[in-house]
Amino acid sequence: MPREKLHLMLATFLSIRIHICSRMRFSKINGKVTQMKRMDTIALRMQSVCQRVGACSTCLNKQLNGFLTLLKWQKSPVPACIRTIYSETGRWEKNYGLETRRRVESWWFPRIKEQFCRISETDKSRPKFYVLSMFPYPSGKLHMGHVRVYTISDTVARFQKMRGMQVLNPMGWDAFGLPAENAAIEHGLHPASWTQSNIQHMRDQFDALGLSFTWEREVTTCLPEYYRWTQYLFLKLFESGMVYQKEALVNWDPVDQTVLANEQVDDNGCSWRSGAKVEQKYLKQWFIKTTAYAKAMFDALSDLPEWYGIKEMQANWIGDCVGCSFDFLLKVNGEVTGEKLAAYTYTPEAIYGASHLYILPSHRLLHGNSSLKEVLQREFIPGKDSLTSVTAVNLLTNQEIPVVISAKTSFENYLDTKIGIPSTSAEDAAIAKNLSISFTEVIEKLPNGLEKVINSEEFTGMTRQDALKALTQQAKNKGVGGDLMSDKLRDWLISRQRYWGTPIPVIHCQTCGTVPVPYEDLPVVLPKVTTFTGKGASPLETVPEWVNCACPRCKAEARREIDTMDTFVDSAWYYLRYTDPHNTDRPFNRDLADYWMPVDLYIGGKEHAVMHLFYARFFSHFCHDLKMTKHKEPFHKLLVQGLIKNQTFRLRTTGQYLKREEIDLTGTEPVHLKTGEKVQVTWEKMSKSKHNGIDPEELMKEYGIDTIRLYILFAAPPEQDILWDTKTDAMPGVQRWQVRLWTLVTKLVEARTSGTTPSPEVLSKKEKAEARRIWEQKNLVISEVTEYFTKDHLFNAAISRLMSLSNVLHQASWPLVLHSAEYEDALATLCIMVAPMAPHIASEMWKGLAHIENKLCTHHNWSADVLHQSWPRVDPEYLQPADVVEMAVLVNNRACGKVFVPQQAARNFEEVHELVLQSELGAKHLQGRTIKKAFLSPRTALINFLVQE
Repeated sequence: MPREKLHLMLATFLSIRIHICSRMRFSKINGKVTQMKRMDTIALRMQSVCQRVGACSTCLNKQLNGFLTLLKWQKSPVPACIRTIYSETGRWEKNYGLETRRRVESWWFPRIKEQFCRISETDKSRPKFYVLSMFPYPSGKLHMGHVRVYTISDTVARFQKMRGMQVLNPMGWDAFGLPAENAAIEHGLHPASWTQSNIQHMRDQFDALGLSFTWEREVTTCLPEYYRWTQYLFLKLFESGMVYQKEALVNWDPVDQTVLANEQVDDNGCSWRSGAKVEQKYLKQWFIKTTAYAKAMFDALSDLPEWYGIKEMQANWIGDCVGCSFDFLLKVNGEVTGEKLAAYTYTPEAIYGASHLYILPSHRLLHGNSSLKEVLQREFIPGKDSLTSVTAVNLLTNQEIPVVISAKTSFENYLDTKIGIPSTSAEDAAIAKNLSISFTEVIEKLPNGLEKVINSEEFTGMTRQDALKALTQQAKNKGVGGDLMSDKLRDWLISRQRYWGTPIPVIHCQTCGTVPVPYEDLPVVLPKVTTFTGKGASPLETVPEWVNCACPRCKAEARREIDTMDTFVDSAWYYLRYTDPHNTDRPFNRDLADYWMPVDLYIGGKEHAVMHLFYARFFSHFCHDLKMTKHKEPFHKLLVQGLIKNQTFRLRTTGQYLKREEIDLTGTEPVHLKTGEKVQVTWEKMSKSKHNGIDPEELMKEYGIDTIRLYILFAAPPEQDILWDTKTDAMPGVQRWQVRLWTLVTKLVEARTSGTTPSPEVLSKKEKAEARRIWEQKNLVISEVTEYFTKDHLFNAAISRLMSLSNVLHQASWPLVLHSAEYEDALATLCIMVAPMAPHIASEMWKGLAHIENKLCTHHNWSADVLHQSWPRVDPEYLQPADVVEMAVLVNNRACGKVFVPQQAARNFEEVHELVLQSELGAKHLQGRTIKKAFLSPRTALINFLVQE
C-alpha cells in the first residue's frame, strides 16, 4: 500500500476516533478527567503506528493536539464545537438531554430571531393583530415579572402570525422618571447616560430571552423625537381649554427647600435625603381637565365586554357622573379679584336656584397664595358656617352669591367646593335661612309626579332631565363648566418639579401672560444639567440660558416653564406612536393608526388597571375628538397577569427580611441560623429588598429558554399569581413533557428509517380504529387549544390538552407509528401547536419530521420551518354530525357502559332498546333479567333500564 494512502487512512481514522471520543460523556473527579489516561495511551499507540509508516510529524502533531484539546475538561459535558443535533449533522439525536437542549437552543436561537425581529411594510389588505405588553421602565435589570408578561405577549404574537395575521408586537421604554434623577444625585451619573446604559443592558437581556419584538418600531420616551409629540399633544390640549394652572399641595422639604415626590417621603413622613419632617405647601401646578371626559369614558365602558374585572375598577375610579362643576369669578367687597373657582353640584338643572357657595376650612384660598387668603381667614369662625364678604359670580347665569366657609371639615369624597341650592337640598336651605341668605325656588312638582324647572330664564318649563341636558350643554359651549362628572374624580395634576421629564412647552411673559410654544419650535429640548444636588428649586432653574427666552408673541424677555410633565403623560399615548414610530411630521399617520388600532390584546399588571388605563383612554378619546383617530377606545381586550411570588423570611420580632441561606429549615419550624429565633414564612412579590428575587439570566442558563417559557405558561392561568417553586409538579412536568415530545419524533424517525415502506393498507381493523381515535383526539385538541389561545388565554389548559395528545401518541402501537397517516399528521400538528410556546425544541422536532422519507401527509409545508406553518384547523369532516351516537346504558340508574347506535336510530326508543339487548353489553347485564321499564333520553344519549332485582 502506498505510504500516502496509508497516511491518509490513518489521519482519517484518527479524526473519526477524535469525533467518537469527544462525544463520550466525561465526568470530573478530583479535578481530573476520567479516561484521559486511556485516551493518551490510544494516541501514543497511533503515533507509533504513524511513525512506522513514515507519517509526517507536523500533520500528526496537529491531529494529536486537536484530539487532546477536545479531551480537556469544559464546563459543558460536550464540547461546543461538536455537532449533536439533526440540524447540524443530518442524523437524529435519540435522547433529549441537557446538552441536546443546549445545542437545540444554541442553533435555533439566532435563526428564529432573524426570522421574526422585523415586520414588513404594512399591508392594509391583510387582517391585523396588535398585541401590546406594557413597556418597562429601564431600571437596568429584568425581573421575573418582566419575563412572565413578555413570554405571554410573545406566545400570542407567534400564534397569531401562524394564523395568518399581520402582527404588531412592539417594544419600547418608559424612560423618564425619578430613579434616573436619584442616580444622578447619588452617583454623579447624568440621567441620560444612566438611562441609556440601562436600556442597552435590558435590550441585551430581552434578546437573550428570544422574544419576537418588532424592534424597528422601538420608542423611547426620553428622546426628543418622541417627547416632541408629547409636547404637541399638550399644546392641542392647551388650545382646547383642557389645560390650566392652579395652586395645589405638594410635599415640601423645609431643609433642602425642594419639592419631593411621594416616593421620596418615608413611612414616618420624613424626607429621604435631609430627614426633615415633610410639610404640605401650595404651589402653582399644571392640570389636564380629564373630568371633562368622565361621562363619555364611563359610558364607553359598556362597549368593552372583554375588560374582565378591570371595567368595574375603571367605573369605580370614575364614579357615577350625576353632577358637574360650574366656574365662578370671585369678588371681595364688590371688586373683581381675578380669582376663578370651580364648584360642584349634584343638581345642575337647578343652578338658577343657587344661594351660596361652600368651601372647606382646608381650601387653598385660606392657605395658599391667594389674594383672598387674609380676608377669608379673618372672617372664618372655626366650627361654624361662616358667611364672608367674598362673593362668587356664576359665569353661566351671571348670578352673584356669597361664599360660605363650611363648618364641616370634609365634603363627599374629594370635593372641597360645593354650590348650595336650597330647592334640591334641605341642608342647603337650612344653612341659607340660618345665615339669612335669600334664595329662589326653581323646582316645581306637577300633579302627575313629574318635576319641572321654574324661574330659570329660557330653561323655565323644561323637565328636570331636559333642563339638565340643555344647561350643561350651554355651559360647555361657553367654556364655563357643565361636564358631567362624579364627586370622586379630580383633574390630572401633571406638574413635576423635576429635571428628568418632558418639558412643558409654555413660556411666561409679563405682558402676554402664559404663551404656548409655537408648534414649529418643538421640541423644547431638555438642557444639559451637570450638577444634581436634590436641593432647591427645579434643576432646570439652574440653566439660565435655557430658562430665559423671548416671548413668541411680543418678543420681550420671558421665562420658560421649569416644571416637567408627569411620566404618565408619556405613556398615555405610546400605543399610537407604535403605529407610525418614525413619522417626523406628526405624532402618527391617521391611516396607519386606523388600521392598527385598537390594540387587540393589551397585557400588563393590575397595578396599572386604574390610573394608566384611565389616562390612556382619555388621550384616545381626545385624539378621536380632534379627528386624529377613528376609534375612541384604545384597547379591545385586556389580559392582566398576576404576580410571580417567592418565599420570604422575616424575623417575627422586628420584621427584618432575611436571606434563605440565613434560615435553618431542618426543623419543624424555620428559625434564624444566627439567633435561633423563629421566622415568619410568607409568599410575596419578588423583590431585591426582600431577598426573594431570582435572576432570569441564571434561570435561563440552568433550565433553558423553552423550559422557563413552558413553566411560566403552565404553572398558573395568566391572571393568577405564580408561587415560584421549581420542585413542584409544574417544572418537572414540563421537563418530562419535552422529553416525551422528543421521544415521539424519535419513534417516527426510527420507524420510517427501519427499511419498511409505510403502507396504511396493511393496518388491521383494530389498528384503523385506533388511528381513527388519534384523528378524533387531534381534532378535539386543535379545537380546544385554539379556543384557549383566542378567548381565555388559558395557556396552562392548552398545555394540558397538548400533553394529553402526546400521551395518546405515546401509547400508539408500532404498526400505527410506521403505517398510519393519522399518527404522522397528529404528531406534526402537535409540533406546530407547541411552537408558539416553545419555539426552539419545536423547530428542531419539525426539522427532523420534515426530512423523513416516505411521508404520508402532504398538506403540511415541509420545506418551511415550523413557525412558518399555518395554525392547524379542525378537519371539516370532524365537524359534520357523526354517523353513530355513543349511547350511555344504565341499569337501575347505575352506569354499566356504552353502545354505539346509528344516528338515525338514536331517537327511536324501540330501535335503541333492541340494539342494546343484542349488544355484548346487553347480554352481560340484561340477559335473563326481567325488564320492568326503560327510559330513553335522546338529548343526553342515555337509556336507563329498570329491572327486577
